[in-house]
Amino acid sequence: MIAPVFPLTPVWQRFALPAPAVGSTRFKMDLQWFAAEDEGRTEEPTEQKIRKAREEGKVAKSNEVTSAIVLLFPVIMIGILAPYLFQQMGAMLRYFLSVSAQVDVSRDTTIVPVFYTYFVRLVLPVAAVAFVSAILGNVLQVGFLFTAKPITPDLTRVVPRFGRFFRRSFMSGEALFNLAKSVLKIIIVAAIAYVNISSAYPKIAHLQTAPFLLSVNLIAGVAFRILVEAAIALLIVSLPDYMFQRRLHMESLKMSKQEIKEERKQSEGDPLVRSRLRERMRELLTKNMLQNVPRADVVVTNPTHFAIAMEWKKERMAAPMVVAKGQDNIAFRIREIANEHDIPIIENKPLARALYQEVEIGDVIPEQYYEVMAIILAQVYKLTGRAV
Repeated sequence: MIAPVFPLTPVWQRFALPAPAVGSTRFKMDLQWFAAEDEGRTEEPTEQKIRKAREEGKVAKSNEVTSAIVLLFPVIMIGILAPYLFQQMGAMLRYFLSVSAQVDVSRDTTIVPVFYTYFVRLVLPVAAVAFVSAILGNVLQVGFLFTAKPITPDLTRVVPRFGRFFRRSFMSGEALFNLAKSVLKIIIVAAIAYVNISSAYPKIAHLQTAPFLLSVNLIAGVAFRILVEAAIALLIVSLPDYMFQRRLHMESLKMSKQEIKEERKQSEGDPLVRSRLRERMRELLTKNMLQNVPRADVVVTNPTHFAIAMEWKKERMAAPMVVAKGQDNIAFRIREIANEHDIPIIENKPLARALYQEVEIGDVIPEQYYEVMAIILAQVYKLTGRAV
């Protein structure tokens, strides 16, 4: 069968721009723009990746939680400071009415400091609470974190892939969730306002014959209840949004298998280098181990394959401790050093094999070997003339 020589690609693909070469940064795109699976990132992020993202300011955070807290606490503060705020507003109104016929605002500048004085008295307490609430809303979600990385200019975001960007913004699960969240917030606020206004409607209908202060108190009370209840409701609604944002954050940090391999290679080093380091460490350990043999009280052997040097100082040890152990050539060297320093060598094949496999250098022997070790030490003390 003869293969066709003409291209079978669609017309729109024939005029598409060529893909940038690997490693090119001309159209490099931040992976946060689209889903992990689109880039082959299917593996869960490592602790190192999560820690690095946090250092760069990429954390799971819901703006809805912060907005609800910033709304709730200042409203509560307004309710607490309501008598003070009404007093200041009354004093301000009386002052400006008293000087309105005496002061030329266009010429007399003494009125400006007075205005700012009243303005600070009214705004500063609520603004301070709102500022602290904004910090609290972020700290509750991400902890204490300060970094300038998120506001640093990033040219890789200037030329995004608009197709994927709009698909994520308008035709993705995140877009549908945000739309449903916005509609739900509107419904909740409208329902709360309707219930509160309906319950107070008989009183509101007769405000035209009520005193001024009574009317102000009634309207302010209804508005205050609406704000508090709406803030609490929005705070409750923001919790699922935080969980959703957390899931999106973890999705954005997913890694490909190649990225995990590269990270492991960077953190652990080259395998050849690691093997050489392990070999060097074994050499140093063996050298130091042989230096500890002269202070041993007894050497337990296999008799030729294993040698375990044991030290027992009842004043500072809970049980005999392994100070050196070895197999074959190292075992032979341990026996040589023991003979040079007149250290008793006791043959016990099962004990030597068990201690070599189960006990590391510098560790005391397990409790199940106490009895047999006591018998061996008794033999040693009998040979050396030491008291048991």
